[in-house]
Amino acid sequence: MNPLSLTVADLAGTMTLGRSLAAHLFPGTVIALIGPLGAGKTHFVKAIAAGLDIPNPAVVNSPTFVLIQEYDARLPIYHFDAYRLATEGEFADLGPEEYFRGRGVSLVEWADKVPNCLPGQYLEVTIVPMGETSRRFEFRAFGKRYEDVLREIC
Repeated sequence: MNPLSLTVADLAGTMTLGRSLAAHLFPGTVIALIGPLGAGKTHFVKAIAAGLDIPNPAVVNSPTFVLIQEYDARLPIYHFDAYRLATEGEFADLGPEEYFRGRGVSLVEWADKVPNCLPGQYLEVTIVPMGETSRRFEFRAFGKRYEDVLREIC
């Protein structure tokens, strides 16, 4: 399947897209988030969390300093941030494979810093700022199940 590119005009569009994506996620989902500082990776995680029925999406924040946050929702949410890590080994030391094989949804911000730590199958989401609030979301599926997810959100 070819990559899917979607553009949203504002934060409300990001929220709608994240909620839509969340409706198609499954236990063991891994989403690799890529984009520059300020691209909206954490806001997109909040949108996915809202779609997974987290009681209060406002509690979702960047785990830059704690490296991983866990949230209770319809599916547990495991929110990683690799921004401050110097090596992939530091990320591997967090034990991400246990989360990746778990019953929740793993969202990895700055996943491009830890590509060798990602499982064989995952969904890559690159967020490209197009303006002050507009964003282009580029989705790439690695594995059939993720290709099916992209077909569903098209």
